[in-house]
Order: sequence, then C-alpha cells, then structure tokens
Amino acid sequence: MIYCVEDERNIRELLVYTLGTTGFQAKGLSDGKELFTALEDEIPELILLDIMLPGDDGYAILEKLKKEHRTRDIPIIMVTAKEAEYDKVRGLDGGADDYITKPFGMMEFISRVRAVLRRSRRQTQDKILRCENLSVNVDRHEVMDGQRRVELTLKEFEMLRYLMENQGIVLSRDRLLEHIWGYDFDGETRTVDVHIRTLRQKLGDCGNLIETIRGVGYRIGDGR
Repeated sequence: MIYCVEDERNIRELLVYTLGTTGFQAKGLSDGKELFTALEDEIPELILLDIMLPGDDGYAILEKLKKEHRTRDIPIIMVTAKEAEYDKVRGLDGGADDYITKPFGMMEFISRVRAVLRRSRRQTQDKILRCENLSVNVDRHEVMDGQRRVELTLKEFEMLRYLMENQGIVLSRDRLLEHIWGYDFDGETRTVDVHIRTLRQKLGDCGNLIETIRGVGYRIGDGR
C-alpha cells in the first residue's frame, strides 16, 4: 500500500492510477488530516508527500511522521513543484528518502518509487519489533521474552508480528482473520480468540501486553 498525499485532485488521481497499473495498491489523500486518519487503520509501505498542502505543509507532516513510533520508519518521497536546492535539502535532512520535482515523467516516477522500496526492504532485514521486554525478530522468526526464547507456531508468530507492527491500534477479530488466514478462510472469529489465548500463555508475563478490547478485538502497546 502506498499513500499519495496531494491536494490537487488531477495529480492525485494520476499518481494513484499509475501506481495501480504497475502493480501497486495506492490510496489518494488530500491533506495531512486525511493521512493521519488513514494511518490509524493501516501503515503503508511508502508515502508520497506533497509540500504545498492546506493546513500543515509537507515539512510539518514529515516532522510529525518521524517523531511517532509507528510511522517513523515509513519511507517518504517528497513530490513537489519546489525546485530550490534549499527545499530539497530541507526535505532530505528532515528524513525524506527521495525528492521528485514536478513535472516528471511517469516512468521515472515509478522507477524512483521502486528504488526507495528496494532500499527500505534491505534496511529492514533482520528487523526487530519491540514492546517493553518482548521482542520479535521478523526475519529469524525469533521471539524473546526478555532473555527467554519463546517457541510459537507459524500462525501465532504471524499474529504477534501483526500486533507488534501496529502497536497502539485496536485490530478487530475480522481484520486479524483476514490478514492471518486470508480471504478464503471459512472459520469464525473464535479462531482468533483461541490463538490469542495460547499466545498469551506462551509469552508468560509478556502475555499481559496483549489487551482485549471488549466487543472489538485486540491491541498491544500504546503506539508511542
């Protein structure tokens, strides 16, 4: 998923369409408010961020993204008409991964998107997710409760990883079913409750980090 934050509708729709025709999922957002609302539901692999936006400009949004635990590692490409070297340096020094100046060709645009995603994936190799004493090494499929290694089944690991990647977000049972078991899984939401129960038992004291949100689903951590 790629979020395109652009207030000009024609440009926003063109970017989303181009990304869609080249194999990406993309969502168009008109300003920072819409972006942060979308981030409550899903963390994207990349954000395309215009600078000249209503409300908070791209620089202010970039600063907020880099300060938040859940969003600071999202790759960001600044997409703007500002050509001055100062503007580019300001964006890159603020944490942006690339800077594309309008107007630009769609082939170059897609190439830059792919390049940033490749760099990002290399940097996240051996990625470790942490919440208090609990740590998850994504690539090694290793879970540690402090100094104790925790053995999990594949589904338990995937569920814990998904919760850890979305710290502070309440994930519904239906959403967990869809993400872990896929659209074709014909089970019921009780499957999620069973896996959460065994996951808590295996995690020992760290199992208390998984919070039940009555009538909705589950959450781990506060996202900070």
